Amino acid sequence: MIKALVFMSRKDGISRQEFIDYYEGRHTALVRRVFPTIGDYRRNYLVFDEKHQAYDEEQPSDHPGFDVVTEISFASEGDWQAFLGHMATPELIDEIAADEANFMDRSKHRFFRVDEFASG
Repeated sequence: MIKALVFMSRKDGISRQEFIDYYEGRHTALVRRVFPTIGDYRRNYLVFDEKHQAYDEEQPSDHPGFDVVTEISFASEGDWQAFLGHMATPELIDEIAADEANFMDRSKHRFFRVDEFASG
């Protein structure tokens, strides 16, 4: 299996809940349609509990720089290569970028292919 992690941030003026609602209610369906070779697709939203509340409200300069870690995986190298091919298609990327502009700060996106190791 091939996996990538994407670190993304909400745009200014969007609350955490608005960010989650838009991502889950609209953006995930678009990603699934545009990138059909993605297998597992998970979003991991940072929790700003009492201990971490300062990141989000009191001291935004201490914010870790992202609000969600998105995991995408692919069953095969062929699926990964197909995904990369779709990523190079200007009209598809423009469609994704236009939607992301509604709720994300795209200048802060970080995308990494990773090697995953699991403990038993």
